[in-house]
Order: sequence, then structure tokens, then C-alpha cells
Amino acid sequence: MPSTVHSVRKVFKIACIPGDGIGVDIAEAAVQVLRKLSERVGSFEFDFTTFDWSSRKYKELGYYIHPDGPETGMEELKKFDSIYFGAVGWPDVPDHISLWSLILPIRSSLSQYVNVRPTRILRGTSSPLSNCKPGDLDWIIVRENSEGEYAGHGGITHAHSSNTVATEVSVFTRVGIERIMRFAFKTAQSRPRKKLTMVTKSNAQRYGMVLWDKIYDEVKGDFADVETDKMLVDAMTVRMVLRPESLDTIVATNLHADILSDLAAALSGSIGIAPSSNLDPTRNNPSMFEPIHGSAPDIAGKGIANPVGAFWSAAEMVRWLGMENAADSLMTCLENVTDSGIKTKDLGGSSSTKEVTEALCTEIERMMGQ
Repeated sequence: MPSTVHSVRKVFKIACIPGDGIGVDIAEAAVQVLRKLSERVGSFEFDFTTFDWSSRKYKELGYYIHPDGPETGMEELKKFDSIYFGAVGWPDVPDHISLWSLILPIRSSLSQYVNVRPTRILRGTSSPLSNCKPGDLDWIIVRENSEGEYAGHGGITHAHSSNTVATEVSVFTRVGIERIMRFAFKTAQSRPRKKLTMVTKSNAQRYGMVLWDKIYDEVKGDFADVETDKMLVDAMTVRMVLRPESLDTIVATNLHADILSDLAAALSGSIGIAPSSNLDPTRNNPSMFEPIHGSAPDIAGKGIANPVGAFWSAAEMVRWLGMENAADSLMTCLENVTDSGIKTKDLGGSSSTKEVTEALCTEIERMMGQ
């Protein structure tokens, strides 16, 4: 009698942190789409646990991460395969408090020292650059995610006097720079063009940025097959606008890449479509995936937020978890939806968040029906 083979579905444990504003709207949409994707693929499923670490809770409790304290919260996150993050920020909590009390501690505590931000023009969308064709703008921005101005060094003295002094100390280490350079070179090496552009501001910032230049020059010797060039950050903004086709993979400091990736998103059509991945390349800790658009309090709860960046971030999470074919299928379905004209207002459409989400779920069923 022949034996019956039962396929075993891989279960991925996902910590979901919706956060604030439209983060709640788009996280709900992403969970709906991920459940539909796993249902259709059949070989894996997601077990979501939602954490209400929002600004509303902060106002109630005095901190964001876990009612028993930040350390307990971080230990909880380490139990998951991945983290899906919506957005943080609300008008009644100063931005530096929300940022430094939630997302930055997660990145640093879980050693997520790489931030990857892909940018391209999706089918059915267009760039504000009149002569820019889809193939002209297809970039990967690799952002150093643990140092620079985001290291948290500095302070304020004489805070309540007319002689107030504030210092912001940028921290750059050989270890931090070298590991992000090697990650960026390997990323460039994996792409068809094998081209890397390194961005600093070493003409004005003569210590940290010069160290970036020095280590870049050292590391590139190990990647002879990668074409390289380097730019000052101000000149880079001009090049992104006037010669987008000249760029492919970009590596930059924490602050510079944060700014450049917002510009990149706008040039590709809308900041609402841009994803990001906060990665621990060692995989000793869970990585975190989030759209870059922020909490947008002015449109929160209105049902008009663009969920495309949330879906693309979800696809990057699926890819990081090892399901590359499923991630590719999700992106194909997503572009089929945008190409059909089902888009939110920021992309020139008139659809709601719910309508785009339901259209994507329908397309997943159509394309991946079993």
C-alpha cells in the first residue's frame, strides 16, 4: 500500500507593531495580503502577534515598549522570525521622543545595522521626471543603520538660559563602515549592472566622512567585478534628478541615505510606495520591515493611505524569510493592480486603501489560484 506524504507548512512567527496614524491602516492591509498569499502558496503560513506600542499607549504609560519595560519588550521580539512595523509619530508626542523610544531602540538592540531601500517605477505609475522611463530608475539604496547622527551622542547644557549649547556627535567606526560597505558591494555584485555609488560629504566633514572614503577604497579592492564611483551628497541629489539612469546601487551614511531615499521615493512616483528592510545580516536577531512614509496624522483613519509601500515591504519580508518565488509573485500581482489603474490619490488614482487591498487579494487569487 503506497504511503501518503503530508506536506508540512512552515509557520513564521511575525511580531506586528502597527504604531501610529496610517501605520495602523497599512499594517492591517499588509496582514490581510500576507494571509492571502500564504493561503494561496500553501507551503507556509504566518502567525501574527500584534503589539500596541503606540503614542497613545505612551501617553498612558510613559514608555512605548511593553508595559513591563523596554528590556522585556526586546526579549519578546527576539522570539519572532520577523517584525512588521507600520509607523510611529503623533502630534502630541515630540518626534525625537517617539523615534528614540521605539524604532531606534529596536534597530540598535536587534543589531539591524543594514537598512535596504529599493526604488523603481512600478507598472502603471509614473515619475515626476518627464523624460524618465521605468528602466531609468531602478535603484537599491543601502543605508548604514546604526551610526552617524543617529548614534545618540551629544547633549544640551545651560538648557534654561540664553547661553544654551547643544552638541550632536556623529559616531563612525571602522567596524560599522566596513560591514556596511561589504554588504553594499555584495548587493551591487548580485545585480545585473554590478555598479556601486558611494556617497559622503568628505570635503566638509573631514574626519568621519574621510574615514568612509578610506574604508571604501580599501574594500573595493575585494570586488574587482563591481564598477564604482563616489559622490558628495549635495551633488548626488542633482545626479538623481538629472541622470537617474547613471545609478544602480547606492551606499550612504545613516543620515544621508535617509534623506536620499525620500527623494528617490518621490522621483519614483510617491513616498507612499517606498519599502524598507532593517536587517541583521547575521540572522541572530529578527529583521524588521516597514514602509518609509511615516504616520501621516493628517490622513490617518480616512481610508485613503497608499498601502503599496506596505505591500512591497511585506514582499521584502517574505523574501528575507526565504520564500523568493512567493515574494516575486506578490510583486507581480501588486504591479498588475497598479497597472490596472487601481491606485490611491497620490499615484493619480481615486481608490481607497481598502479597494487597493481587496484588488490585490483578488489578483493573488486569480494568479495563484489552486
